[in-house]
Amino acid sequence: MSEKNKYPFSSEKPLEYKRVDEFLRIFSVMLESTNYGPVLDTYSRVSMHCSRCGSECMLYSVSNDPKDIPCYRSSLLLNIYRRHFTAWGKIKNTLLGVRAITESEIDEMIESYYHCTMCGRCTRYCPFGIDHRLVVRLGRYILSKMGIVPKNLQVSVREQLQGATGNTSAIPLKALRDNLEFLEEEIEEIKGVKVTFPIDVQDAEYVFFAPVSDYLVEAETLMGIACVMHEAGVSWTIASGNYDAINYGLFYDDGHLEEIIGNMVKEVKRLNGKKILIGECGHAYMSAWKFSPAFADSDEYPIYHILELTSALVSEKKIQLDPTVITEKVTYHDPCNIARNGRIVSQPRSIIRAFIKDFIEMTPRGDDNYCCGGGGGTVTVGELKPYRMDVAGKRKVEQLRKTNADIVITPCANCKKQMGELISHHKLNIQHAGLHDLIFKAIVMTGGNHDK
Repeated sequence: MSEKNKYPFSSEKPLEYKRVDEFLRIFSVMLESTNYGPVLDTYSRVSMHCSRCGSECMLYSVSNDPKDIPCYRSSLLLNIYRRHFTAWGKIKNTLLGVRAITESEIDEMIESYYHCTMCGRCTRYCPFGIDHRLVVRLGRYILSKMGIVPKNLQVSVREQLQGATGNTSAIPLKALRDNLEFLEEEIEEIKGVKVTFPIDVQDAEYVFFAPVSDYLVEAETLMGIACVMHEAGVSWTIASGNYDAINYGLFYDDGHLEEIIGNMVKEVKRLNGKKILIGECGHAYMSAWKFSPAFADSDEYPIYHILELTSALVSEKKIQLDPTVITEKVTYHDPCNIARNGRIVSQPRSIIRAFIKDFIEMTPRGDDNYCCGGGGGTVTVGELKPYRMDVAGKRKVEQLRKTNADIVITPCANCKKQMGELISHHKLNIQHAGLHDLIFKAIVMTGGNHDK
């Protein structure tokens, strides 16, 4: 691996305390206080030498670096577990003097775990069912408790949980309201219909959470969503106490993950909402859908992605999409966090086929897709951009070129950022857009049932 692509933390000055002792102490506490232990114990008994995951990993297929093979990456932490936290490991340490964890192993974990995009493709092909994403998350979790975490992730979460604005982009509520008023004016000017973004409506069916960055840079995504809700007469609201769906805790700290989910559920309870609706974002949906039942005891609030709702509304003919508006050739990128488990694969395609005539698929696709190259929070780490552009994103670039498409639909905030950078870096003749960006252009505004 070239020096320019090395993760910067691996060359930082040592922390004030001995990192080896602190790593083992934190690891021990986590094994005692969480349910990671049984999972690691099972994984540690598996001989991970088939490397089947390597043949399917987009990182290894490009870098050819054995360190990018998922089972090798997982073995970094599992070997430490075997040596220090299993009965046989402790006996070997005592009788045979097996070496302890070293500083260089910690450096290797720092670099390796933040090269991984946590896309989960490797787990689909592992014959033993090892969830390498889970191991990477635990490794990052331990490192974060040592103070080793990418600055952008840390700063964003701190602002979300402790800052005055309560969101990752530090957007004040007044600025949000002003921007939404501007978007309402834009919709009326373009579509000729007065559409509103409701805030703090009690008893709404859906409480809507978008990645807060959408309010800054994805205006057409939000306008498309608002038009869909208005035209179909859907009862929805934005919550003023928490209007950010982003949950970077998913990428490095379970405690933050839990707290962010808890804040979301509190807002739904405050407004007496019935369901949680996530905007065009992958990891935000994964965080809410997978972890809210465990962390926030929120089974009472079903979790929906906006693509699920819009697909149902199209199927029920509650909205009309003009099939003559989008004339370009279009392809679709499956965000890993909504497609890998197969939950949201058919829905966006049913929407696309309802109004886009020239649609071409990538191969592979759906739950077998290639990651955009910026997953797992790596898109927020500026120092990793060379790696994201030339290694992690290379397979996606190859896919885009083969489609010869004019537009790639990318219904995820982090994927949009990565895709935009890939297009610019590789000088691709293609545009990226959210699905609701195109819906905004094609939706027929008849007035709808506005009283629901």
